Amino acid sequence: MCRFFGLLLPSSWLRLIALSVFIFSLPGCAAMKSAQENSWLAPDHLEKEIERNEFPVARGEDVIGRLAVIRLEKGDTLPDIARHFSLGINAISAANPGVDVWVPEAGERILLPLNFILPDTPRKGIVVNLATKRLFQFKEDKNSLVVSTYPVGVGTKERPTPTGQMRVARKAARPTWYVPASIAEDHRKKGDLLPAQVPPGPLNPLGEYALYLSKSGYLIHGTNKPASIGLNASNGCLRLYPENVEMLFNDTPVNTPVLIVNQPYLIGQRDGVVYLEAHTPLEDSGAVELEKVYAKLKNFEKKSAAALDWKRVKEVQAEARGIPVPILEMSQGRAKGAAKIIEVEHPAALYGRPELPELKLEAWYVLAADLRDEIEALRIAAIINHQGPPIPARVLTKSNGYRVIAGPFNDMSEAKDAAKRLKIDLEIDGILIEPVKKG
Repeated sequence: MCRFFGLLLPSSWLRLIALSVFIFSLPGCAAMKSAQENSWLAPDHLEKEIERNEFPVARGEDVIGRLAVIRLEKGDTLPDIARHFSLGINAISAANPGVDVWVPEAGERILLPLNFILPDTPRKGIVVNLATKRLFQFKEDKNSLVVSTYPVGVGTKERPTPTGQMRVARKAARPTWYVPASIAEDHRKKGDLLPAQVPPGPLNPLGEYALYLSKSGYLIHGTNKPASIGLNASNGCLRLYPENVEMLFNDTPVNTPVLIVNQPYLIGQRDGVVYLEAHTPLEDSGAVELEKVYAKLKNFEKKSAAALDWKRVKEVQAEARGIPVPILEMSQGRAKGAAKIIEVEHPAALYGRPELPELKLEAWYVLAADLRDEIEALRIAAIINHQGPPIPARVLTKSNGYRVIAGPFNDMSEAKDAAKRLKIDLEIDGILIEPVKKG
């Protein structure tokens, strides 16, 4: 027996699918080449693990990490792969154009962009590159330099993250969120009334750890929405995966300098090879940054006495796949050449992947969608599963289609709260489903 909590309109899930496509699409996809079409991207060998957060920085070099590929298994989503390997959804999507974010094909091999060119800044304290949506923390280790790096979620167009020099003013574990008036007003307009403050717990958008910056109102913090890492999704703060922010929190003293920059085009050297890394620039920043990079490339060309393939440079810029691409050998015959990528074994379990509780006849549910297409149903269920805090959802088959069911919930109140969040966050008009009565 069902009680209608709202009307399930086809336009709701159509808007949801359109939103998903919009968020994860990047310009220039038609011109992008797949990993298999680049010989230097062919996997060299298979490894069980790959480093994803901490790297040594060799003197005079700018490139860290390695590229890798992994073969997908049934039920994988790109957000789950991204989180397990400490990547943002922006990075894994740009590196794998054409791959379905939520319902990729099992057996497909995707590129893990765990190779980074360091920002062109002093290597001190914390540096955040908004264009790449990545944070770098530099630390002296005896006589060597080590960098820890994590993906971040950044501010939206309406509330952008500021650039410039700052510092960590204070830190707090299990912080309370004091809701700014402007954010409370935005939520009120959507029918979501926020309290004046949100205590620690699963509903707190700051997560378990927060580093308060010297620029008032801006923080580096955790999140209860891990699928937003790598997106322009915050109110100006910098979000990290819960496991990443804990490491950063424990490793960062108060007064650590923080520099936030916007560098969509990066040039770096490693083993005598010059690399170019290109990302889709933020609005109004592309032309100026590109001019800077071209000037540096011309300088490299002059020093190496070798002609740079400018056609290739422009291809890398246009593709904006966010991976370092070799474009020049500084010393012919002496360079080690571009590093080959590796293939990584699929882990037995992906860290942070949403787990679905068992179905219970005595529980409450919300019917989120009723569709004829299985892929669309799986996509919507995956999107709902990655809400924060999590809303469990699954696809059930019926005689002439597929239903997306959210739940189980312990009582009507929980089910109504979930339906309300589906409406506010995803514009889904859910239908409340009562428990099956015994006897």
